[in-house]
Amino acid sequence: MTSDPWFLIIACTIATYVTRFAGHTILSRFGSVHFRVEAALEAVPVAVMTALVAPSLVSRGPAEAAALVVAALVALKLQMTATVAAGLLAVVAFRAILY
Repeated sequence: MTSDPWFLIIACTIATYVTRFAGHTILSRFGSVHFRVEAALEAVPVAVMTALVAPSLVSRGPAEAAALVVAALVALKLQMTATVAAGLLAVVAFRAILY
């Protein structure tokens, strides 16, 4: 096994596309998807963001906690891309102010 960054980037890219292709292929075999399955699939992005963000809330400082509050407020009105951008800008700004 190697720890070359390019190898890891390519391996992760391949894994991502294989899982996306497999999921699409499996779901396209069915004529329609049950509404509960559809609701579960729509909840995945929120669950992933929560899994990525929650550890920062408890293990980081006040700048990160404040940025999470900003991102949560933005998420109530805007889409995911705007939420991520607002969160990143907020953490940079709060780190510059507080540290």
